[in-house]
Amino acid sequence: MSDPHPAHPGRPPEREDKRTFLQKVAEFIHPGPDSREELIETLAEAEDNEVIGADSRVMLERVIRMADMTARDVMVAAPRMDLINIDAPFDELMNMVIHTAHSRFPVYHGERENIIGILMAKDLLKLQRSPTLNVRALLRPTVFVPESKGLNDLLREFRGNRNHLAIVIDEFGRVAGLVTIEDVLEEIVGEIEDEFDIPEDDGDIFGLADRTYRVSGDTLIERVAEAFGVTITGSDPGEHFDTIGGLIAHEIGHMPKRGELLELAGLQFVVLHTKGGAVRWFKVSRVEETDAAG
Repeated sequence: MSDPHPAHPGRPPEREDKRTFLQKVAEFIHPGPDSREELIETLAEAEDNEVIGADSRVMLERVIRMADMTARDVMVAAPRMDLINIDAPFDELMNMVIHTAHSRFPVYHGERENIIGILMAKDLLKLQRSPTLNVRALLRPTVFVPESKGLNDLLREFRGNRNHLAIVIDEFGRVAGLVTIEDVLEEIVGEIEDEFDIPEDDGDIFGLADRTYRVSGDTLIERVAEAFGVTITGSDPGEHFDTIGGLIAHEIGHMPKRGELLELAGLQFVVLHTKGGAVRWFKVSRVEETDAAG
């Protein structure tokens, strides 16, 4: 038997609407969000109604907001990049790895702008076993991305090419900074701690092999002053702070970022790790020792 209502020639068959009548009424009364901000408000309502947990809501909101972010928003600016000179001796390379605890390093030749490759810290073990091996043979290709690169696209590329670090270039082709896959993921899941992060309950000041110290941002100012034998006071006598992290953030004048440094009371404080807008860890050294090393 033929179809009593044949489809119009050339017209694609209509999809069957599987929504129930009640679902259609509910969507008419409470339409879906029309904007990103409305979607974020919907997530907040879902959390209030215990449809999703607080952690899930925060992560989903970060994913949504990440769509508007670019490489420039999360990169480590060029002046704060830890770079390796291709002509540096092996001992200096090892000191850099121990000093910074990074797993990957951009390598330059001549000027810092002339980045010729990426060196994996683990590859230095090959140099230790074979001192005659040329460092250039260990370099991996450099990936360059523009400042305007969206984080969604950047994360997709990181996953696709198995690369975890890219050099960020400004509109004039100059090096603006670097961005890692960890920087991007932290925009979704928050600060990622690594094997070098020490639980706060385990202590607050640790001596390192290069005669610098790792100091928790929650350490009391009096404790830091006593440990280094100095008097620590801020530039504003009217302000009072209990922890060294609070004082340093006030002196810097904005939310500290990884790699920023400040000299105070004859000490140099370098921000190593931040979380929730607060400094978790500083690297601290005496200014005179820093000058001598430079």
